[in-house]
Amino acid sequence: MFKGQPKGLFALALANTGERFGYYTMLAIFMLFLQAKFGWEQATASQVYSIFLAAVYFMPVVGGLLADRIGYGKCVVTGVCVMFLGYAALAVPTAANGLGVGLMLGALLLIAVGTGLFKGNLQVLVGNLYDDPKYSAKRDSAFSLFYMAINIGAMFAPSAATAITNGFLGKAGLIYKADVPALAHQFLNGSITDANAAKLADLQAVMPAADVQAMVPADFCSYYIEHLSSAYNMGFAVACVSLIISIAIYFACRSWFKHADVNVAQAKKQSAESGVQAAELTPKQTHDRIVALCLVFAVVIFFWMAFHQNGQSLTWFARDYTTATTFGATRLGFNIWILALIAVSIYTLFGVFQSETSKGKIACGAFTALLWGGAYWIYSGMPEVLDIYPQLFQQFNPFFVVFLTPISMAIFSALAAKKSDRHPKGMEPSAPKKIGIGMFVAALGYLIMIMASLGQQSPAELNGTVSPDPVVPMYLISTYLVLTFAELLLSPMGISFVSKVAPPKLKGLMMGLWFAATAVGNYLSSIPGLLWMNVPLWANWAILMALCVIAGGIMFAMLKKIEAATE
Repeated sequence: MFKGQPKGLFALALANTGERFGYYTMLAIFMLFLQAKFGWEQATASQVYSIFLAAVYFMPVVGGLLADRIGYGKCVVTGVCVMFLGYAALAVPTAANGLGVGLMLGALLLIAVGTGLFKGNLQVLVGNLYDDPKYSAKRDSAFSLFYMAINIGAMFAPSAATAITNGFLGKAGLIYKADVPALAHQFLNGSITDANAAKLADLQAVMPAADVQAMVPADFCSYYIEHLSSAYNMGFAVACVSLIISIAIYFACRSWFKHADVNVAQAKKQSAESGVQAAELTPKQTHDRIVALCLVFAVVIFFWMAFHQNGQSLTWFARDYTTATTFGATRLGFNIWILALIAVSIYTLFGVFQSETSKGKIACGAFTALLWGGAYWIYSGMPEVLDIYPQLFQQFNPFFVVFLTPISMAIFSALAAKKSDRHPKGMEPSAPKKIGIGMFVAALGYLIMIMASLGQQSPAELNGTVSPDPVVPMYLISTYLVLTFAELLLSPMGISFVSKVAPPKLKGLMMGLWFAATAVGNYLSSIPGLLWMNVPLWANWAILMALCVIAGGIMFAMLKKIEAATE
């Protein structure tokens, strides 16, 4: 799995892990922050959230164009600096007025621009490591490992955000209750019903501080909103710390990948100096590759539209339609340290089979048993009934990515090794075929959500409260598991495909366009938010399911054309 990979991969992956930890810590609570601070309805909050995600993933087009001219490394370093300024600005508490909204939007713009300079160009550096014939056969596995590293950072993010939020709320004599922000805004703007006013009073009564319980309702509402919003601001500040760690890793290990920091102009110069002529594509080859890549980009738009519901409609479902407590074995999933030990254990377990010596096999087996023992020890000390928070569900996707990556790599390696007259290159599906399969798998994820939503009141009927008959957490956990299977078939394979197929002169731009397709999908992810208060709950998931099925069918219809153009 790790053997034979250039060490530059690990340096770039760790640098990305730190940056992604900060980004996903911010993203885990961003939607909740928008609604708690400003009192926005789902439609407005979803628009801001989706436009921000779209900007984050569109800016790599600009970053790629710039890097093709001035160099990838320069853009990566500049991007970190710009992102730092954005996260620092977002961490500053402001009033919930026009100025506060303007400052927040300015901070989001800085984060988007910085990410555009950083994200795509770092991945181009990874791809350039595998232009060396010595490593070219390991390109797909390298991007799977790189993608896994991204998700290590993302896995810890929701728990970090929750710990920070709870810590600052606790200092203010408060605890988190999902209903309070919406009900508080209803009270302050005069739209609250008698039933909701009574519910708000009951929620105030369970706050741990006596002085908070004694407040008049208007003061309590303002106090809760102010301190919850400030707690979220502190969660955003974590990204600044993680960026410092990322750039430190980048510079400390730069000698490991410095040779990959070469754009086409620099490569030509080096070739001229060495007397070795670099291979170039014909105009037809360049055209065919660009067309094939654009066809793939068009299809993956619909995957990202469905996938990036994790921070909005799936989080709303977690908040409003899923039980706020859990018991039994399900508690395992809501302790990040248990998840971390289980995730590491899959790699040590693989080491039992992959180690070349008996001593190595025994050591890996013993370490696996120790990790499982540690996970059980933590589990045995957990309360019988555990409070859970809506943002914690977002840790399941990155956990499943980390856990399933070695399994998927093993399966595809076994398929690649199965060669026959009919499959002289092995039975492993091509990257475009994996993308098509991934679309159908994603559709199954939303079939689970349809089943979870049958019989539930619509969001409009709830009117800011939570469901009186919430479902068990396993519905959302199962959905995240299925969506992760789809993601592993689509995202790392797609990035690897772009880095391999993109014409050398346009590597930065093509990687940027991959992210631009993601950007369009991210913006379209606002559609369920726009429909949230206007259609039955199950209808949102049915729309997403149908789009995934249609996109998968289109991918398979174009498959031969794409594969022929990229051979």
